[in-house]
Amino acid sequence: MKIQKIVFVFVIALFSIAACNTDTKKEAAKEVVAPNPQKIAFNISGMTCEIGCAKTIQSKLSKKTGITSAKVIFKDSIGLVEFDANTISADDISSFVDGIAGGGMYKVISTKTVASFEEVSK
Repeated sequence: MKIQKIVFVFVIALFSIAACNTDTKKEAAKEVVAPNPQKIAFNISGMTCEIGCAKTIQSKLSKKTGITSAKVIFKDSIGLVEFDANTISADDISSFVDGIAGGGMYKVISTKTVASFEEVSK
């Protein structure tokens, strides 16, 4: 009788685990969204130096969720960002840059969606 109870509990536990795993896999498959890569170029005002300003902005952008690459060119006051539009928007990126260093120091003046960063140099 004891063995039957142990086997019964074991079988119920296996069915429960199998059911949970199946539901989790179905939910994970539903949530997968294809990336939507976008590129923007924007002018930044307020940068006074290459290391303290441009590199700081670039570093913070690179760590932001949804941004796949970021480059800030001090001499041209330009930021180049590639990002997943399903995760973050161009407006979110502009607001993020505006808020770096407590806000008020840097300001995104204009934003332009580009197909490639080579367009910016033209």
